[in-house]
Order: sequence, then structure tokens, then C-alpha cells
Amino acid sequence: MAFSAAAAAASTATAFASVRRISASSPSQQQMLRHSAQPLPFSRSAFPRAVAAKRRRAAPAASRAAALSTVRAEAKKSVLIVNTNSGGHAVIGFYFAKELLAAGHAVTVLTVGDEASDKMKKPPFSRFSELTSAGGTTVWGDPADVGAAVGGGAAPFDVVLDNNGKDLDAVRPVADWAKASGVGQFLFISSAGIYKPTDEPPHVEGDAVKESAGHVAVERYLAEQFAGGSSSWASLRPQYMIGSGNNKDCEEWFFDRIVRGRPVPIPGNGMQLTNITHVRDLSSMLALAVENPAAAAGKVFNCVSDRAVTLDGMARLCAAAAGAAVEIVHYDPAAVGVDAKKAFPFRNMHFYAEPRAAKEALGWASTTNLPEDLKERYAEYAASGRGEKDMAFDLDDKILAAVGKAPASVAA
Repeated sequence: MAFSAAAAAASTATAFASVRRISASSPSQQQMLRHSAQPLPFSRSAFPRAVAAKRRRAAPAASRAAALSTVRAEAKKSVLIVNTNSGGHAVIGFYFAKELLAAGHAVTVLTVGDEASDKMKKPPFSRFSELTSAGGTTVWGDPADVGAAVGGGAAPFDVVLDNNGKDLDAVRPVADWAKASGVGQFLFISSAGIYKPTDEPPHVEGDAVKESAGHVAVERYLAEQFAGGSSSWASLRPQYMIGSGNNKDCEEWFFDRIVRGRPVPIPGNGMQLTNITHVRDLSSMLALAVENPAAAAGKVFNCVSDRAVTLDGMARLCAAAAGAAVEIVHYDPAAVGVDAKKAFPFRNMHFYAEPRAAKEALGWASTTNLPEDLKERYAEYAASGRGEKDMAFDLDDKILAAVGKAPASVAA
């Protein structure tokens, strides 16, 4: 449904007003900080600080287990997850479904496309038996006709999560169907990539976004469509993620080079900061939004961990997880003549956010512990046999040659 720029701005301002910058001086924020990691470097709520060198240790097993079991609402809900069939976001729907099922909720996962397609042979889709064995329902179809895909008519879902659409054309049919069907809560997986570059990192909810981004148009449409009435909406903006079942390379890119004794080429000086979040943190934030729909209503949440990591730091942490040494080679993409987007899995800039709104509004706490999580990921990587496969590193070799490094052997 089209609406004027003025109406869009007004509705967005209203919807986003409650997630503007949150002061760490509030009692609830102080309580959260006592039970979680120290704030990130350059945090507006904590800069400067003398304890930046302190690293968070792994949470006790009991605390981590308790944090993962976030949905304990007395009234169980029926939840529909419209899940993408490609890209890194597919694993979000998988983890979210598992968490909801473990808490006793009814879950249906509608995956885009055909169950018999080759995509369904890859994780996380190849692990959907974990959902059905826990009582979940999995179906395949076209989100543009979501009603027919889930059995026709106004299915009695309490919550709908769109984890598929990246623009208004894709999301509008699902959102319109949900509203017409009387769904009480509509959740949308957006992206932290919609923020404009800033001279004052990190990104926090309420920062300027790119007007041309498809996710922005979706958030504004939801703010208008679900304003008032008995239904609510919320948007969650993830960034880079890790976790079992992810089918988009993140830590694997580093492991591929480290286990073969190859240098790891990193654009720039390697001090660029970014977020890498375990997908369980994304699913736990979603689950809390389901448990507390009133608290989540009309808000956007940075769906990220509460720690940043440098690009060089990611290489070193991956090497430590693999029990190996690492040689890092820095380069200027323009001087070398390569596209950094093709040669490196992360943005060549400071690109990280803080989850302030989720901590304040939902009482959420991160459990991501990158050094420990990478050990688990490396164990899975090693078991997969990927480290023994033949691989070509043509772009790497071009970079290494340009900076005076003899290209390393590609042999495993």
C-alpha cells in the first residue's frame, strides 16, 4: 500500500521513537550490565573506560542453558515462520523454531520453494527432522499465497515471523494476510546493513538508515499497517552470525586458509570492528519478543551480540580455535585491483551495532562468547572434511603476489 513521504516519515518517527538511544543510567540497564559482558569499545554509554582489556569468560553451563530457554509463557502460542530458502538467514528460522518447540509452542515453518529441490539437501533444511520430531510442522510453498501454503483460509496463528522478504513486494502479501487473518503479532527479520555509515559507532536503534534499502520500506509499511488496533509488529536487525546449520561462510572462510597454512589476506589495517553473533542469541531475542508482545510492539531491535571483534581479531580467534598459527597479510583493495566484497566475507569498514533496545525493553542478555563458540564451530568444520578438500584461492594469490608474497601452495 503506497503512502506519501510525509506519512512515511511520521509513521516511522512514531514507531521508532521508543527505541531511540537508551541511557545506561536506568536501573534496568544497570542490572543487565551486571549480568552480561562489559559494553563495547566506543559505546556511547561507557566511553571511556579502563576495563576495555577484560575479556568475558564463558558463562556457566547452567546460566547458558537458562538463557536459551527464554520462552516460558503460560499461554502457549501458535507461530508461523516464513523461512527463506537461501542465504545466511535461513538458520535463524531453524533455531527460532527449535526454541519455541522446546517451550511447548506450536510451530509451522513455511519454506520458500519445493521440498524436493537441491537446496533442501543442505543445512539447515537437511535438519528439519529435528523440528518435526519435536512436534513442529514443515511445509513448502509461495509466501505470495501464504494462506494456501498453510492450508487455506485464516489459519489461527498468534504470531507470524517473516524471515524471507527483503523488500516490500515480498513482505507485503504476508503482512496483509497476517493482518486480515487476525494475527496478533507480526515479526520481521530486517538487517543492520540498512544503517548509514556513521562517524560515531556503534549503530544503535534510531540511527539514520538508507532510504533506498528495501528493508526500510518494509519497516515503514509495517509501522503504518499495524499502528493501533489489536495487532502489533516488531523488526529485528541481525548482522553477521555463526552457528551450526549456517549455510553462508563466516568463520569457515578463515578456517579454509588457516588449516592449509595459507596467509589470511585482510583488507585495510585489520582494526575495523564488526559484530559476529551466535544464532542462538538471535533466536532468544525473537523468543522474548513472542513472550512479551506488548514490550516489543512497534520497536526495532539490533539483533546482535554485545561485543565487537576486529577483523584481525577474528583471524586470530579462528586460528586459536583450530590450534594453529596464522599469518595475516594486509592490503589495499584499490591498489591491488580486487573487489573487497568478493575477496573478503565482511565489510571493509567499521560495521557493528549494539543491542540496547532488546536489553532495555525485553530484558535480553547475550550468550555469544566468540572464542568458545569458534571452538565448537571448528570441531564441526573438521568433522565435515572440508579442510581436506581441494580449493582454489585465485583472488588470494593475486593479492599476495601484489604485496610481494609468493602465492602459497593450494594443496591441502
